[in-house]
Amino acid sequence: MAKLVTLTIDGIEVEVPEGTLVVNAAKKAGIDIPVFCYHPKMDPVGMCRMCLVEIGRPVIDRATGQPVLEADGTPRIQFNPKLETACTTPVSAGMVVLGASDKAKAGRKDILEFLLTSHPLDCPVCDKGGECPLQNLTMSYGPDQSRYLYEDKIHFAKHIPLGGLIFLDRERCIQCGRCVRFQSEIVDDPVIGFFQRGRALEIVTYSEPGFDSYWSGNTTDICPVGALTTADFRFRSRPWELRAAASICNQCPVGCNLTFNVRREAVSGGKWVVKRAMPRQNEAVNEIWICDKGRFGYHYAAQGDQRLTQPLVRRDGDLLPATWEEALSLVAERFGQAGDSLLTLAGGRLSNEDLFNLRQFSHALKGQTRLYSDMGGGEFTCQLGFSPGTNLGDLGKGSLILVVACDLEEEAPIWRLRVKQAVQRGATLIVLNPRPTKLDRAASQSIPYPFGSAAASLAVMLGEAASDDLAPIQPALAAAAKAFAAASDAIILYGSEGMGLVETTTLARSCARLLQITNHYGRPNNGLLGVWPRANDQGAWEMGYQPAADLGAALQAAGALYIVAADPAGDDPAYQAAFGGEKFVVVQDLFLTQTARLADVVLPAQSWIEREGSYTSGERRVQRYYPALQATTALPPRATSPGSNRAQVLTALKPTLEGPQADYTIPALIAERMNLTEKLVSTSPAAVFARLAQEVAVFSGLSYQSLSEVAEQWPIVGRGDLYYGGATYENTQGLGVQLPLAQGRSVDAAPPAAALKLPKLGLMAFPITRLYDQGTTLLPTGLLHERIGDPYVVLNAEDAGRLKIRDQSMVRIIFADQEGGAVVRVRLDAGLPERVILVPRSFGFPIHGPTPVEVKPAN
Repeated sequence: MAKLVTLTIDGIEVEVPEGTLVVNAAKKAGIDIPVFCYHPKMDPVGMCRMCLVEIGRPVIDRATGQPVLEADGTPRIQFNPKLETACTTPVSAGMVVLGASDKAKAGRKDILEFLLTSHPLDCPVCDKGGECPLQNLTMSYGPDQSRYLYEDKIHFAKHIPLGGLIFLDRERCIQCGRCVRFQSEIVDDPVIGFFQRGRALEIVTYSEPGFDSYWSGNTTDICPVGALTTADFRFRSRPWELRAAASICNQCPVGCNLTFNVRREAVSGGKWVVKRAMPRQNEAVNEIWICDKGRFGYHYAAQGDQRLTQPLVRRDGDLLPATWEEALSLVAERFGQAGDSLLTLAGGRLSNEDLFNLRQFSHALKGQTRLYSDMGGGEFTCQLGFSPGTNLGDLGKGSLILVVACDLEEEAPIWRLRVKQAVQRGATLIVLNPRPTKLDRAASQSIPYPFGSAAASLAVMLGEAASDDLAPIQPALAAAAKAFAAASDAIILYGSEGMGLVETTTLARSCARLLQITNHYGRPNNGLLGVWPRANDQGAWEMGYQPAADLGAALQAAGALYIVAADPAGDDPAYQAAFGGEKFVVVQDLFLTQTARLADVVLPAQSWIEREGSYTSGERRVQRYYPALQATTALPPRATSPGSNRAQVLTALKPTLEGPQADYTIPALIAERMNLTEKLVSTSPAAVFARLAQEVAVFSGLSYQSLSEVAEQWPIVGRGDLYYGGATYENTQGLGVQLPLAQGRSVDAAPPAAALKLPKLGLMAFPITRLYDQGTTLLPTGLLHERIGDPYVVLNAEDAGRLKIRDQSMVRIIFADQEGGAVVRVRLDAGLPERVILVPRSFGFPIHGPTPVEVKPAN
């Protein structure tokens, strides 16, 4: 613990750790000192001088080293004749700070007058109006008129696209440097910077395409003026017109806390619409940042024109609109006939409540449940995963982080930031991956293993096997194993880089064995973290869902299929063979996917923006989200005539279902028509969660109330003070609760995994993950189309030469058992080994793991 010192700020005595900056000490005491350039997440620079204060320090007797006392016994205070910057000055014992004195106020007034000399006074048309620190501080501290001649104002270009997502107004920029420092210090992505000097200073982008960063939207949150705005919000609304709804991002397993801003508008026909997504503070999850996929990728759920709005039933070969009663009655009848031959296939973007009710429904019929995923190992993250109290923000000196088979920047960007910050605090980072990643910059050791050798590399670290293929890296692996064992705390993050279900399961077992042998589990800041492809995959594993070892065979063998939030036929045409014939297929989704087109009944579901629920993040933290938009779920009760009998009256009083329904509600509605209501609850998501907490041991004791609890966080941010922490929302709706570890932690040894042998002839395709893909949840966001790009594959330069393929040319790639193949663009990479070709997931390629392929020029 740091030594505490006592000082006085504006007459209030404050006790803070030694080394605390004056501006932060004041904030902790509830005293606001205005800032522009300073941000509590970044190093101080003292550029804007807005935080000027008077500072006095005790006079020290040089002979005795003791404070000189006044006649009344109090220390004599000597004030600096000049004002000092509160953002660069650390506190000291006995210090006296005056931030509300006339001298300090005069200094701030002068600074604001300088800033406004060439700043356009266009607040009524500025997007930042209503949440602008410059506007607010000018009203509080600034001059009431300008002494500067209008003719001497310097005018700059306006509405400059720094990239497809962010616009710059150079006239409004006050050169505080927050955006530049954020990109350099926080995310290690210095793609923007200062250009020119003096009054000609301006922000420019160095990348192609412009502002090529996954984090660009955060610069608009921390910009203290209207210089940086997002393309999807600028000129669309005013801050005071917006309502805020707390939510959780469902684009990856991090579980970033969001706030959706919504309003009702005439241009949308009087409907409530989402205008923007903003970060919500949770220092244990995403701090106050979100990536651009989470910021801009909500459009599929909020304003998707292709959303399903009513059930569809197949009649005479065509899917035709039907009422909910018709569709539910048919599904109940056919599922009742299927009984234990029912297979429920659930996707990882479903909430805990959805997954639980689907499980209850399937088990009531003695059917099977399966998770739609190509990544395994969840049984080990349940047993040796993160336990309560684990926080990546607490890792530092003495801690070790091992990242295996994962490109965190592409798979879970926030976790890359938090791992990098842990390294800056003194943690050791070891990266094992078959190709370089951005995380290598922060690593103490970066060990490149051959493609297909992730589990074999862990076996070498465990001392359970040796491999000639890994001989060049065995000394590095041995050193990594020694460092891992010696660490006071250690965590492992494993992903699915270049692997499928079988390989990731084997890798997860090896990771769990390493944690178990070195005793790095069962206590805070130790354990295994799966970097899952979807937001609630961990929640599914906690409830007993597992992927099918052979999904095609499982689909083929089932007598009836209930597919929810998954599109297997769209991801791989080979699965289409399992549909048709006498098999009864029900698809429950947001869109008419390829799988839905093959179904007998299609049921429209609500998006997570339109309802309540909860997700379990990869860190095993259960978090609650709230509705941002209200979906139409039922029509009012029908009118009855005076002569109606009791049965007619009861039927009429029952609301008529209309529009999409929540995913947890639909299986309960089916169960109601099958007299299985004792197994399912559908009155509210809170009621479903309460039943979940009773039935699933690791959720025991949790409730919506416990998920909604909050505690004080540092830094103190909130929209009551927009200049200190930016436009991030304060968290008043819940920080979430981490689950305890499941019982049965012992992980038995398995036969050592062998390294995958590459073919002597031909190529082996390995799947990789890109943050911006062509998945159903991202394509509706038109803003990102330029960044998503067209499908492509990555090939070694030597293989390309042998095949007479040029960089950026079109090639035909043919997967095993696939006719015709696909024509895509090829990118050459001299760093790839021979016989290896990289294929991005969710770009239309039917790839689930390492797969032999044939590649040839398209022409």
